[in-house]
Amino acid sequence: MSELERCLILSSGRCGSTLLSELIATEPATLSVQESLVNRELDYWAADAKMAGSEYWSLLSTPGLQWEAAVRIGAITGEFRYPATGRWGGNLAALPPIAAVTLPAISADPDSLFDLLDARVPDFPAQTLAQHHVMFLDFLASLKQRCRWVERSGGSSSLAAALLGKISFDKVVYLTRELAATASSMSRHSEFQFSIIRAELLFGCGFDPYREFARRRARDGAAPASDRRVPAGMQCLLPEQITVETLTERGGGVEKHKLAWAGMSYAAEAALTKYPPRQLLRMRYEDLVAAPQEQLTRLAEFLGFADPAGWAARSADQVRQPGRPAPAGQPAVLASQGRSG
Repeated sequence: MSELERCLILSSGRCGSTLLSELIATEPATLSVQESLVNRELDYWAADAKMAGSEYWSLLSTPGLQWEAAVRIGAITGEFRYPATGRWGGNLAALPPIAAVTLPAISADPDSLFDLLDARVPDFPAQTLAQHHVMFLDFLASLKQRCRWVERSGGSSSLAAALLGKISFDKVVYLTRELAATASSMSRHSEFQFSIIRAELLFGCGFDPYREFARRRARDGAAPASDRRVPAGMQCLLPEQITVETLTERGGGVEKHKLAWAGMSYAAEAALTKYPPRQLLRMRYEDLVAAPQEQLTRLAEFLGFADPAGWAARSADQVRQPGRPAPAGQPAVLASQGRSG
């Protein structure tokens, strides 16, 4: 697809980006790709080393310890879209990461799409993670016969330098939201709570058990119950011991998430300066809520939709302020309470 356009929505998460993804999905020429950055390890993305297609597919299809812990304690977030009747519906701990949100958002039959990808992606040539990612999204767009894809993963700002430095996006949308409201929403969301837990473990132990145990399990066939490098007071944070109460208590706290927001904001702005995109559109959540049709028209014109004004008019009613009822016949989607963004 020589004319295929590659677009990115960059954001901290909890700022309305999920809503944008869901609205973009209604544009017939565009593939709205949600939460495809299932592996967020910065060193993977920053590395120039090549990996085989099978290794890349393993990152997309092998559940991590954070996901297994989330399933065990019932901390699955609202953006989860895999159908209860699906192949892994009775064993969510084994669900491939790419099937949790990305594939169900693209196909009504995510299991069949997974099988097709399972047969093709391992044969991708050896290349960097970023190159694999582009090839993967290009392949999905070609399957759906779309002329562009728009990727949106909540919290992608933390990977801004790697994404912008290693992928030549045609267009980048940078969506932001005011600090206090974003941090408050983050503090109540389990994905962001886990990020605080993992940062505490990394700072206190010098390593991330959620990642290191997973590596050891892949090598040895079993994850250890604990690790002697983890202080007694932090054992409760380990993947096999954490509870939803501990996750909420230790991973919550608005001030911690304000610091996380500040770090992501700095990372995004620094990356946009160092690796300026070909085309950049800045959007604010507050403006989107205050003037949805105007802001959606800006977005549609920027992305090159065939009918920007019409798409914006059809979509605007789905953006509503907190506390205001959704219009009759419209989904009750809050821009501030979107499933992941």
